[in-house]
Amino acid sequence: MEVVQVISIAFIATFIVMLLKQYKPEFSIYISIIAGILIFFVVIAKLTSVIELIKDLSTKLGTNMQYFSLLIKITGIAYLSEFATNICKDSGETAIASKVELAGRVIIIAMSVPILGALIDTITNILP
Repeated sequence: MEVVQVISIAFIATFIVMLLKQYKPEFSIYISIIAGILIFFVVIAKLTSVIELIKDLSTKLGTNMQYFSLLIKITGIAYLSEFATNICKDSGETAIASKVELAGRVIIIAMSVPILGALIDTITNILP
């Protein structure tokens, strides 16, 4: 059960961070990063199977794989920017965290323009 592994990693990391903050607070951020990476590796298998399922559905529906690829990239950017934002917040750098969050949103908007254009084209083709 992956959820038990994720919760175990989170609890152990939290306990270690609480102990380290008393003696070596500069190392606590490293534990948080390592815990995040470990959790990512636990769930990567599930993520891969979901991506394959969506890819199969996309080919069956005959949709453009370019848009599917963009959606996967946008989702990845959202998760990575959230991860980086949380690490910055945990480090006490809220100003940097807000900049990372803003950058992630701008990049997502910029990458979604082709999908929005295709959606508008589809709507205009449907309307008389």
